[in-house]
Amino acid sequence: MWHLGLRWRAGVDRAIAHLGLTHAQYSVLASLHGLVSAGERPSQRELAAHTGLQRIYISKLVRALEKSGFVVSERDSRDARAVCLDLSDEGKRVIELAKDIVRQLDAKNTEVLTKTGGRELAELHRALGALLDATEA
Repeated sequence: MWHLGLRWRAGVDRAIAHLGLTHAQYSVLASLHGLVSAGERPSQRELAAHTGLQRIYISKLVRALEKSGFVVSERDSRDARAVCLDLSDEGKRVIELAKDIVRQLDAKNTEVLTKTGGRELAELHRALGALLDATEA
């Protein structure tokens, strides 16, 4: 699983590099996009909880995404210590492009498991879900 994960991330890195994103940045930007689309403006703490990543790592990734112009932040009106995150217009444009690229890459990478009607892919999803449920974050 470790080797597959490394290859998968490296493939995503290569596929979206021209958009100015790494796999890690894509993961955070896609998660933020999902939350924002649901009407939320999460804090870094909430985004960390949503992604399962450590807050210090989220902070580093968010800073890079802000520097690239994909994410904007402002002080939370409810808590002056917290910062609310949102996508910039450029961030919205880039994440839509990146999501399409990653979907195509995922389809290509899992094609070998869909030749018999997708049974193997469904079983893989079930097995990976069981492994995730059995491990601690």
